[in-house]
Amino acid sequence: MRVLLTGATGTMGRVVTPHLVSSGFEVRALSREPRTDPAVDWRRADLATGRGVRQAFDGVEAVVHMATLAHRGRRTATVDVYGTRGLLECARSAGVGHVVFPSIVGVDQAPVGYFAHKLRAERLVADSGLGWTILRATPFHQWLDGLLARAPFLPADRTIPWQPVDARDVAAFLVDLLTGGPRKTIENYAGPEVLATDELAGQWRRARGRRLPLPPVRWPGRTAAAQRAGLLNGPARGRITWTRYLSPLGASTEEPDIAAEYGGPSIEMPDRRGDEGYEPPTRV
Repeated sequence: MRVLLTGATGTMGRVVTPHLVSSGFEVRALSREPRTDPAVDWRRADLATGRGVRQAFDGVEAVVHMATLAHRGRRTATVDVYGTRGLLECARSAGVGHVVFPSIVGVDQAPVGYFAHKLRAERLVADSGLGWTILRATPFHQWLDGLLARAPFLPADRTIPWQPVDARDVAAFLVDLLTGGPRKTIENYAGPEVLATDELAGQWRRARGRRLPLPPVRWPGRTAAAQRAGLLNGPARGRITWTRYLSPLGASTEEPDIAAEYGGPSIEMPDRRGDEGYEPPTRV
């Protein structure tokens, strides 16, 4: 089966791609820049402008749409909404049988800012007339690790729980979903444990030998309220714990490269000031 990937250079894409190749899929991936790989058919295309997208669908039977432009305010819609709409139009014209769309657990519980764009994209997929499966996941270990590594400090709301999941667990499940054909359902996939913010950050500091300041704050807004209420957590389906990921043999040997090609959220501290409904945190 020939599968077209978007966001193939992001955290999840870099794990999904070799899984698909080793499972016998013929993998074609989109990139804005020229790339070569004997195992992957790279095609130059840009979801934001539509350049080259339609031409990449020759012989494609399924699509894994992982591309996203996270936390860029209204610019996010250029890829997550309008880019998704254009991609689906091309998929319909090409007779694609299955679209797998990764999203976020609880995205419908706080549909503001980035979450609002992801929810709109989900609805475009579900209403596309194509076979589809939506896979919602909790935040990746790899994303949190990169976020903490680059942050001079972490405004820590200790009332917010996290249920992080390893991208490798999610990628393996995604390949199973693709192999099984369209379900026309939303699958939720979360990590094996729920951690408080200070517990999560404390384990990271010990594992990485870092003294990251954790000034106490209380994050306002609907997204923080939903996470505080546990609405952004899900069924514990992953196997790799945060502690295991942080161990010397637990993490990927590659540096996380998130959003290099519309591949996922930035590994810098998210700047949500451009997002609709943003409110600054308050010290506690």
